[in-house]
Amino acid sequence: MPAKTSGTLATYQNLGEQKGMLSKSRNYIDPNALLSVKTVRIAPVAFAEDALYRVKKDEDRALIATALNREICVTLSDKFQVVPLIEAADLTIRTVVTDVMPTDMTAAGVSTAVTLGTGAVLPIGVPRLPVGLGGLAVEAEAIDQAGIQRAAMVWARAANSITDKPRVSEVGDAYSLATNFGNDFSRMLVTGKEPQALDLSLPSGQRVQSWLGGAPKYTACDDFGRSPGLVGVVAGKFGAPPEWTDKPQQRAE
Repeated sequence: MPAKTSGTLATYQNLGEQKGMLSKSRNYIDPNALLSVKTVRIAPVAFAEDALYRVKKDEDRALIATALNREICVTLSDKFQVVPLIEAADLTIRTVVTDVMPTDMTAAGVSTAVTLGTGAVLPIGVPRLPVGLGGLAVEAEAIDQAGIQRAAMVWARAANSITDKPRVSEVGDAYSLATNFGNDFSRMLVTGKEPQALDLSLPSGQRVQSWLGGAPKYTACDDFGRSPGLVGVVAGKFGAPPEWTDKPQQRAE
């Protein structure tokens, strides 16, 4: 899944060289400028023309947007106070989905059936079939009150047959990968460092509570709906479309 730009970032000159294996990204972070940041607000996710062409349903775009901003909001809550978009904040987070590689629903359904079937007779199920896999490309930035870019990321990742469970939805993989991006970008802001290939840090209590479908630390995160929690995990194991358990409250632009 190639990384794409859409021209929406304040500048691309700050970005470094592309890094990563599974997730490929070009990053920029100004850790000194982040030392004084107390509050952040999160703008609705926008879709570039290429992404709009590939994801035509408003409902599918809303699922991807919700997964992106919900993860960003919950993870940023570890360090910053997240305020509603109508309030002033030290930083504003702006995110644009630049491209989506749709998941082949037939291949996802076959993969789910094969995995569940083999799991019933073997100690472990076989990996997902390496065909019809989806992907996601995103760019995002954090802008201060003077309009200066303090962090940015151009990111892309494709699903793989080992770690990504198939879901019978054209945006099944993009929906799951949106969480990966949200974590990578927000952790960069929280730590002041570029994301690492292997993150061994334990999640905070407030993040675990939100992942389980509980109330987020800040009410502004409720704009993106509550996580489907364990119900969503179980549904995902059986390949159910994400819209069966996730109900977005905010539409994408």
